[in-house]
Amino acid sequence: MAYDFRALRGDLLGGITATVVVFPAALAFGVASGLGAAAGIYGSIAVGFFAAVFGGTRTQISGATGPMAVVTAVIVTTHATTLPEALTVVALGGLLQALLGLTRIGRFVAYTPQVVISGFMSGVGLIIILIQLLPFLGAPEAGGSKDSINALPSVLASGVNFSAVAIASVSLAIAVLWRPRWSKYVPGPFAALVVGTLMGVLWLHDAPVVGPVPVGLPGFALELPTTAFLLRALEPALILALLGSVDSLLTSLIADTVTGTRHDPNRELFGQGIGNMVAGMVGGMPGAGNTLGTLTNIRAGGTTRLSGAIYAILMLVLVAGLGSHVEPIPRAALAGVLIKIGLDIVDWHLLVRIHRMRPEHAVAMITTLGITVFVDLVTAVTVGLIVAAMSHARRLETLELDSVTSVPLLDQTFFGITDDAADPYAARTGLFALKGVFTVASSHRLVGAFSSDLQKHDVVIFDFSETGDLDDSAAIVIGRLMDVAVESGTEVIVMGLGGTVEATLRSFNLLRSVPEERWVDNLDAAREIARALVNVDEAAEP
Repeated sequence: MAYDFRALRGDLLGGITATVVVFPAALAFGVASGLGAAAGIYGSIAVGFFAAVFGGTRTQISGATGPMAVVTAVIVTTHATTLPEALTVVALGGLLQALLGLTRIGRFVAYTPQVVISGFMSGVGLIIILIQLLPFLGAPEAGGSKDSINALPSVLASGVNFSAVAIASVSLAIAVLWRPRWSKYVPGPFAALVVGTLMGVLWLHDAPVVGPVPVGLPGFALELPTTAFLLRALEPALILALLGSVDSLLTSLIADTVTGTRHDPNRELFGQGIGNMVAGMVGGMPGAGNTLGTLTNIRAGGTTRLSGAIYAILMLVLVAGLGSHVEPIPRAALAGVLIKIGLDIVDWHLLVRIHRMRPEHAVAMITTLGITVFVDLVTAVTVGLIVAAMSHARRLETLELDSVTSVPLLDQTFFGITDDAADPYAARTGLFALKGVFTVASSHRLVGAFSSDLQKHDVVIFDFSETGDLDDSAAIVIGRLMDVAVESGTEVIVMGLGGTVEATLRSFNLLRSVPEERWVDNLDAAREIARALVNVDEAAEP
């Protein structure tokens, strides 16, 4: 489709509107990250521009986000002793994120279970709320969520700054009560920030403020790190890369849902990584896809990458010319805006329905949420994925075992014996059929469930005609079942083997106990071999 004036108008409106929405949040996230208000703006400029140009989602607006602010605060307090070290971690995280895109790993993020994502995002929302409780009361931030909870009693006992409480309460109320139709003219976060600032400037002068903010274009702020620190920085940098990837691709999926388009996850990670590398170089906090900014851009008419580039350029113009005007903004006003953002990040839709979930889903979600808030983000995602994988494997185990058939083949029916003296219940041949896909989930149960059946027959036919795939664990178990049969004196015939199933079994040398002349294509051929192996009396046949 040709780019015309209508598309240009939509991109201009989208970029301008997104700037108005994201700017106050970027200030707040910069303060919450521990790097300062300017870091939120610089990071939003860098990630916003380069993700728009090089990323894989045409309408995405990128910049400072709640999850990235939380993880940056952890890095600043636990992994870096100086600002250059913190920025090194940011830049290294961007490099790793770009490598994730180049190695085409981005699409695997889509396989993260929704309950893990929901628990993680809800945990991040609660962390933001807990961290902002102290600025809400007029006290400085104490660090992470646990530090904030521990410091809360002493702040309440030593005295609350009621001017800050008033500003924060009004800002929060405006942000919560702001109607969507009003956002067409003035976004709720921006209105809350303006009113809170006016209260601080005109009336409640004793509330703590943001303070001095650098004015002008961002400069190169990265210093050459030591080799020892680079090695220590790999772990937190990987955390940033993974978290930023999940955060961005979730926003990309939301953009796809609204626009009916399809993003390129690997290109998106590459663009986000380049943006985060530049953010670390110019003193900015890391960023990701900003859901609120993206939806605002789309609703205002943005349809191409130009809208994201316009947003980043406008952010640069604002910080270059309005830096001095940011200083009197009360921290309590930012706290009110951030608490509203935290409330929006919490997945209330799933939380209120958790009692209706299957127990394994609820456990995965609550476990991820709790560890996110009270331990750390990476452990939360890791444990959440493990719990979700275990519950998923348990479900697959039942489904896969239901797809296994182990049946005796009566001699009279299978071989067509009509001798009245023959045992009508004799079944010297058994059929072991695997239909569908088999994985590690059911592999350990196959031996226990079916090895005894294999030993009841003189001949067992392993039917792979309808086997879609075997993973390594299931293949090894199938080979073990064949060995069990051979060791017990049972002859083995393999039927319908081919494709990836045969390749997998061959790669582990699992067909060694079965002569190739017993590999057949259909049941008729298997019957002829079985007849010879059990010495069916020809005279007994019709």
